[in-house]
This record gives sequence, structure tokens and C-alpha cells, in this order.
Amino acid sequence: MRDFQTSGGLLRALHPATLTRWLVSGPPTAFMLLFFLAPSLIMVLASFRFPGAFGGLAPLIGAGRAGEDTGLTLENYQFFFSDWLYAEIFVKSLVVALVSTLTCLVMAYPLALLIARSPKRHRDLMVLLVILPFASNFLIRVYALMILLGPQQALASAVNGLLALFGVAPVNLLFSTFAVIVGMVYVHLPFMVLPLYTNLEKHDPSLLDAAQDLGANGWQRFWRVTFPLSLPGIFSGSALVFIPVLGMFAIPDLLGGTRDILIGNLIKDQFLGTRDWPFGSMLSIMLTLVVLGLAGFAARLGRRDRNEET
Repeated sequence: MRDFQTSGGLLRALHPATLTRWLVSGPPTAFMLLFFLAPSLIMVLASFRFPGAFGGLAPLIGAGRAGEDTGLTLENYQFFFSDWLYAEIFVKSLVVALVSTLTCLVMAYPLALLIARSPKRHRDLMVLLVILPFASNFLIRVYALMILLGPQQALASAVNGLLALFGVAPVNLLFSTFAVIVGMVYVHLPFMVLPLYTNLEKHDPSLLDAAQDLGANGWQRFWRVTFPLSLPGIFSGSALVFIPVLGMFAIPDLLGGTRDILIGNLIKDQFLGTRDWPFGSMLSIMLTLVVLGLAGFAARLGRRDRNEET
């Protein structure tokens, strides 16, 4: 009887549908386990370690302090929660990410709507123009922004000339929070346009015609029909912009000033500058928890809205 059950289980495992499912889902699952879950667990363990004498991680055995035998400690988390400076950096990073995401949404929505409502023969070209900046190197695009925002360039002269008319002192566009947000929006704008376009392209035009027949004007048709149907695209695009911006460090390094240190810069400095890997790992864990918390909060709001509609 046991042999029959074993052979039956083996036959089910060798069934073409089962093999196909394993072949399709197995490689991505193995990839996520090897390159995401395992490094995350290593990062969690490293956040409880002591830093080495010359950087990196101290040995697990014999690295304790004050007579301790273990190499594990809560000092990194205690130091983080004892200094409000890190909370301020987190809040500033969240504000920059939120402003960048909202700016991308305001700029991307009309463009995505224009592409979706354009003739089909023009859509591919317009989408190609949206993703065309990806054909150039990331650093080249950022350095181009540094040139455009420079103090001797036409943009800075025009802005300072306009401010002078109102009696406001000249401002430096480069090496400022403004430059950081401009760089974030410029780099991440296509990530907002593409999900919105994919969503808006699938809308049924007959719904707008029905709303028009019922007496709705253009503004009402947008807010009552188009915008609610585009919410999945808005959520997807916002996630694709908000999360990378929150951890970005290259743009604040190049376009921001000494006061524009975001959480990504702080983590990078801990690993590459001071070589305090345990503290950098702890900051990475805290950033991950913040992102997961915000994602869970957004998902809960989405479920509540759907329940209210039903």
C-alpha cells in the first residue's frame, strides 16, 4: 500500500502540468531565495553585529564588549533610536520621495492620457520617446542637469531675475533640495508614464460616451469615469517611483548640497565611507520596514475603499 502511494505521488509529480508549473515558477523562486531572501537575512544578522577594528564585521566569537562572549549586540538600534537626527533624515527622505512622486504623477498623467487617446499608429513612437532617455547613461543625464541648473546658465539667470523684481535675494538652483527633486523627477518620470499609459489604453471609450449621453461634461467624465478606472495605474506608477527615490543616493550626492543628506546617502556612507557595516545594515533594515509599512497601509486603504464600494 505504501509503495502504491509513493508511486502515485511520483506520477503526480511527473505529470506534465506539474512539471510545467515547476519549470515556470521554480527559477524565479530560486532566484528570489538566493539573491533577495538570503542577502536580507545576512543583513538582519549583520545589524546585530559589532563593527570590525578596520571596518566590516567583527568576528562572532570573542567580539563582545564589557566581558561579553557573544558578538551580537543591540547597540546599533539603541543608538538609532537615541538620536533624533536619524528620524529627521528619514522624514526628509520621505518628504522628498513624496514630492517627487506627486510631481511625476502630475506631469505623467496628461502625457499618458495623450498617448492613450492618440491614433494607434503614433502610440509606439510616443512610447519610444518616453523611454528614449534610458538609452543614455544615468550619470550623463545627471551631469547634464548640473549644467542646466548651474549658476551661470540661462535658467538660473531667469529665475533670479524674476525674484529680483519682487525684491527676493538670488537663489542657487544647483546643490539644493530643488535640484534633488528635479533630478528625481527627471530620472523616474518614465516609470510613472508607462503604468499609467498601460492602464489608460485599456479603458472602454463607450463608458465616456455613456456618461456624455447622461449629461456629464468633460470634467465630470474625467473625475467620475477615467480617474477611478486609472487608480491601479496610479498606484503602480507611484510605487515604481516612490520606493527607488526613497533609497536613491547618487542624485542627492551630485545635485544636493551638504544639507541634503537622505537616508540613501547615509547608508552608502556607512558601508563605503566609515565602513560601519552593522550600523549601515541596521539603517537598511529600518528603511525596508518603513517601505513595507507604507505599502501595507496603502494596501489596507485600497481594500477599505473596495469594501465601501461593494
